[in-house]
Amino acid sequence: MGTGAGMTLLTPEAPRHEAGAYSDDQQTAFERVCAFIAQSGLTLEGIPAPALGSRADVDAELGRVFAILGKAGSGKTRLLADLGQILLDADVEQISADHDVKRSGRRTFAIVAPTNKAASVLRNRGVEATTIHRIIYTPLYDPEYEKLAEWLAEGGKGERPEHASLAEGALERALAFFEETKSIPAALASAGLRGSEFITGWTRRDDSIDIGLVDEASMLDDKQLEDLRRVFDTLILFGDPAQLAPVGQSDSMAFDSLPEDGKVYLEQVHRQALGNPIVELAYAIADPTLDFEGFERLLRDTAERDERVVIAGRADPAKMARAPMLVWRNATRIRLIHAFRTAYGIPETVLEKGEPLICDGAEIPLKHRKKRIALEQAGLVKGAQVFYQGPGRKPGFARLYVAGAADPQISVAAIIQIERGTDAEPIIPLAARMGAVFLHGAACTIHKAQGSQWPDVQVFAPDLYAAARSNRMENGIPLWKRLAYVAITRAQHKLFWVTRYAMARPEGTVGSIEQTLD
Repeated sequence: MGTGAGMTLLTPEAPRHEAGAYSDDQQTAFERVCAFIAQSGLTLEGIPAPALGSRADVDAELGRVFAILGKAGSGKTRLLADLGQILLDADVEQISADHDVKRSGRRTFAIVAPTNKAASVLRNRGVEATTIHRIIYTPLYDPEYEKLAEWLAEGGKGERPEHASLAEGALERALAFFEETKSIPAALASAGLRGSEFITGWTRRDDSIDIGLVDEASMLDDKQLEDLRRVFDTLILFGDPAQLAPVGQSDSMAFDSLPEDGKVYLEQVHRQALGNPIVELAYAIADPTLDFEGFERLLRDTAERDERVVIAGRADPAKMARAPMLVWRNATRIRLIHAFRTAYGIPETVLEKGEPLICDGAEIPLKHRKKRIALEQAGLVKGAQVFYQGPGRKPGFARLYVAGAADPQISVAAIIQIERGTDAEPIIPLAARMGAVFLHGAACTIHKAQGSQWPDVQVFAPDLYAAARSNRMENGIPLWKRLAYVAITRAQHKLFWVTRYAMARPEGTVGSIEQTLD
């Protein structure tokens, strides 16, 4: 894997932030990651570039990896955002899912996350991010599209492209739109063109990208990490070691196998997280003397003094329509889904507009690989949150809203299942011959919720109590603590701790709810 030509990255003497400089551990992490990047041939001003070490003990086809690890509120996202901005300021080209032509003589980088929802969380914070799937696979575009895309990306410099479908003034409108959104497809759409019309096929990326910044790295398994290392020469992971390990990963994170000198830990709570009761509860879980009963007492004390934490005796179905109830056990998930549908009076075999769904992958034969990749490009990766909008025009198609996708309104061949437990066949209200597979999304396991965040989150406490009673451990930590940590940190603004198997009576129908769609 090549390192390309050297370059100087201009970094500020003190990290940028309206509230001042980094905390000590953030500054240490910043300097170490800059030195790590410098080893690839990118020299960062003010930080000595170490001599390039031998790669004899490393697979030559795999990129180098460094991990920045810390709990919620420790400042990982700020470091990621600052590094991305520094790379942009230094004229390193950011690779997005929309346009990935590698220009001669320029270094490249990408900011990625394992899921659409995780990427949208970054985008909502002003960080341009896409999914890992959309970076690993790249579309093949007609040369006409590449000319238009490059002209837009270069700010209208160079020879003005021509296209028969462009009306007078349309290209200028597209350029003005692109300068605001940085989205090639959206800019072309403003000119009456769709980028998908120019795609002639799909291919796995052959060319490497110089630098990858990966958020929510605790969700990666070993195979995904290896795939990323085959694409990125220099890979920087941002992860939370307190979260749950991927299913089938033997209770360990992919970054656990990295040498200690390839990791740095953030221990200090970032100043913007101070005073946040949800973050304070998350950190309190680490106390080895705290048992489940003590944690619930702490929750109740917090709820009495801060409205952002609520002890609820019943599940709220209206909130479940916007964000899934988080549970530990699969049986609980199915039970709550049926309670949700019963509360709204939805017939068993019918799917109503507004019902939440979760993508569970794709059922597509290998010979139709392009269809599978097209679904991933549309944001339908495993775990994506979707809202049903009604049947499509073709049999087996559904109109969907994909939360966090750049183009959320889609019509797609779908297989939608509503599970009824291990002893009963699922209800399938919609079934295409092949396509994206969906499960009902009114409830979700805490494992699958990793990487996602919602404004308001309901956590089903009886399941956490069951986990505590099981006395199970994960990597030396009680399982209930890992579950509670992940569950409560999914809440951006408000946490609801639901204490009983009971459902509140909803107002109106599920279709009448004004969804919180991003």
